[in-house]
Order: sequence, then structure tokens, then C-alpha cells
Amino acid sequence: MGIQQAVLLTGVFIFAYMTAIWVASLALKNTSIVDIFWGLGFVLTAWLVFMVASPMSWAQVLLLILVSVWGLRLSIYIFIRNRNKPEDFRYRAWREEHGKSWWWYSYFQTFILQGVLMWMISTPLTAAMISTQPGILPLVIAGGLVWLYGFYFETAGDAQLSRFKANPENKGKVLNTGVWRYTRHPNYFGDAAQWWGYYLIAASLGAFWSVFSPILMTVLLLRVSGVALLEKTLKETKPQYKEYIETTSSFFPWFPKHPSNPNE
Repeated sequence: MGIQQAVLLTGVFIFAYMTAIWVASLALKNTSIVDIFWGLGFVLTAWLVFMVASPMSWAQVLLLILVSVWGLRLSIYIFIRNRNKPEDFRYRAWREEHGKSWWWYSYFQTFILQGVLMWMISTPLTAAMISTQPGILPLVIAGGLVWLYGFYFETAGDAQLSRFKANPENKGKVLNTGVWRYTRHPNYFGDAAQWWGYYLIAASLGAFWSVFSPILMTVLLLRVSGVALLEKTLKETKPQYKEYIETTSSFFPWFPKHPSNPNE
């Protein structure tokens, strides 16, 4: 299978996948379910190409395992987090803005848009699965280590935040311990790092050209749907967040600054 056929196959699958989720969201009257199926979509896409292409390289199998662990953990985590909760405030605001037309507007603004992004970002996975190259060992090892580093920050960050929010005494407070002491967004950083890990493994299989994928994911997490959007909300709802911004790295983990001298 060539890259053009593989990309077409994944495009058709993701289109059908996101359309099915959109139909379910209309029945449930909850657009937030799209977040649950984001990680799972990459897992299913990678497995689809893996089964069709029947790759034999151990690097391809490793990549498939890493993607599956990441995507399934993310989807399960978001499902548990959102269970029995109302629609996310972002989608609720759009629903109110568009009124009766939201049912079809959401299809393009949310589901098709995220589907296109999923299709583009999954390119290294697709290219890696159809590769006939054995894989460059140093790059595979580097990719695995970068992925592991990111996976730790994402999983630890999610777990620590869940425990923090579960304590009523922490309402209105800012979490600044654990991995949150070194970055204000360990989950977003971890997500980006894992995609750079996937890219390194894919590059070892010849997909050097797919570097746009981790770049796009990082930009989205930093400037669009991740850090920028969340920080705007947190600044308005948590007074302590200003000091947290002054002392703690925004994205890349680093040692915190002293509160009394944040410019050091």
C-alpha cells in the first residue's frame, strides 16, 4: 500500500468515525462527547492501517503499542472525568450562540474540524505503518524515551489534578505541587512530547517529512485549544493564578522561580 492510498483510507475512516460521533452527540444533546473519542480515534486509525498494511518491523509494533496506551488512557480518563457532568462550557456557549442551527453547525465547527486535524496529525502513524524499512535503532530509542517522559507528565498531571479537585477544601485554589510545580500545564506538555516521540519513531522508518504533525499538535496545545484558552479562564476565576504564572513555567518543565523575585 502506498502513502496516497493509506492517507485516503484514513481520511474516509475518520470522516465516518466523526460523523457517527456527531449523530450520537445530537441524540445525547452533548457535544462534549467529542473529547472522549479524540484519543480513541488515533488508536483506531493506527490499527486500521496496521491491519491493512500488515507491517513486520518491531518499531512499527512498538509505535502501535505506544499510541494505543496513550489514546486509550486519554479517552478513559476524559470519560470518567466528564461522566454525569453537563456539556462543557465551551460547547454550551457555542450552542447558545447558534441556537437552533447548532445541530448542523456543530458538525462542521467541531466534528469535521477535529476530524481534519486528526487526519493530518495521524500522518506519521500512517506513514510508519506502511513503511518497509526496518527502523533506525537510535531514533526509535530516542522516540521511546521522549514518549515516556511525556507520558509521565501527562498521566501524573491528570492524576494529581483529579485528587486535588476531589478535595472540597481546594475549591478556588491553585495546584502548584507535584509536576504542577514545574509547569502550569503538565498534561498539555506531556501530550505534545508524546507526539514528538511518535514522530521520531516514524522518522526512523523513513517518515522524516511528517514533522508537520508534532509541530501542529504543539501549536494547537500552546496557542489554540490548550494553554491559551485555559489560562484566559483561570486568570478570571482564580486570583492566585497570577502568582502562579509569575513563578511557574508555562509549558516546558523548569524549576520554579521565587515568588518575591519572579524575574530571576
